Amino acid sequence: MTGISFEFFPPKSTEAEEKLWRSVERLEPLAPDFVSVTYGAGGSTRDRTHACVRRLVDETGLQPAAHLTCVAASRAEVDGVVEAYAEAGISHIVALRGDMPDMGGFEPHAEGYEGSVELVEAISARGGFDITVSAYPEKHPESRSLEDDIDLLKAKIDAGATRAITQFVFDTPAHLRFRDAVAAAGISIPIIPGIMPTTNFAGARRMAAACGTAVPDWLSAAYEGLDDDLETRKHIAASIATDQCRTLINEGFEYLHFYTLNQADLTFAVCRILGLGGDRQESDVV
Repeated sequence: MTGISFEFFPPKSTEAEEKLWRSVERLEPLAPDFVSVTYGAGGSTRDRTHACVRRLVDETGLQPAAHLTCVAASRAEVDGVVEAYAEAGISHIVALRGDMPDMGGFEPHAEGYEGSVELVEAISARGGFDITVSAYPEKHPESRSLEDDIDLLKAKIDAGATRAITQFVFDTPAHLRFRDAVAAAGISIPIIPGIMPTTNFAGARRMAAACGTAVPDWLSAAYEGLDDDLETRKHIAASIATDQCRTLINEGFEYLHFYTLNQADLTFAVCRILGLGGDRQESDVV
């Protein structure tokens, strides 16, 4: 049985908050292994993340994994967030270096952690947390090579990471090549493919450009001329995401992570089609 997890981001307005919790309510019956909540640089964003994960603990049956970065914060501040998570009943952290608020090159805080490896080491030394980290099948934009990325992933595993979630990928063979490369490097923790079903192709293209994700020509062609045709975009998005997930399952991936963008319907539809999650009918994935 394939495990699933979902990612949400904390809302910035009352309307966005209502949308988030409608999405949580829609996806909760699928009984994901966990749900993650993103975390940005800056106090107000962090506060929204904390409030979101606390509500998930208090009001749902979901297991939240709280994101944590070391951007623009001292070690003491980051350690304080870890303690606050523990007090809130959180036992799973997604530990990331993070990106600067201006999206420039990463600069460690003068009194902060140097990067993701040090952050994972500190959380692991504290104890009491399952630690997830990131991975990049198509290479992190700041890395010199995929081999360097894999070496960094190995360092995070040595520091205490127990699983990795990949950046979203549209070119499914990239997931397969990355799986083979990390296996050849002796990495055995679960590598969970990141899937991003979305009807907003223009927005997806912008995000892909920012994080180095390839946008295949066939994908661009599928959405061409559909800017004002939301219904067709919905069908295309569901079909593409379902095909990608089916391929990954047939290739032996045991977990899938969905970047929901706080929009539940597409993710819910894909999971139902494939028989994934707790609210499902048994089906053969072929």
